Amino acid sequence: MTDAMGASTTRRASPASEAWALLSELMYASKTRFMAIASEFELSPPQIMALRHLDPDAPKPMSELAAALRCDNSNVTGIVDRLEDRGLVARRAADHDRRVKMLTITVRGADVRARLAARLDEPPEALARLSLEDQRTLRDIMRRAVQGA
Repeated sequence: MTDAMGASTTRRASPASEAWALLSELMYASKTRFMAIASEFELSPPQIMALRHLDPDAPKPMSELAAALRCDNSNVTGIVDRLEDRGLVARRAADHDRRVKMLTITVRGADVRARLAARLDEPPEALARLSLEDQRTLRDIMRRAVQGA
């Protein structure tokens, strides 16, 4: 775009806006990788997120998992049903209140969860090929941004 005198009036994005756009682009590209890993483990994205939120050493009420996943209790029931059918989690009544269902990860579920975490925690190629110095700089900047959120 140009003004009446022919000068460019294209507005430049702030560095923060440009960084956000680049981060969004990287995250969008990683969705394909995430879906490939989900397929590799024959799990849906919500099932993966549920497994990541469950701790093998600490049973969790289904209501807490629903809150962690930011979804309705009825949605968690379907997710847990499918995980339970695969032998990855077990549902038990809570000692303090039989109406409360506690989720525990089975031995098989703990194994799948550990292997899944190892795959998901691998950085995408775009970050892995940065120099070690750039990786540290990016990490440090991201830490500061997250701490300020």
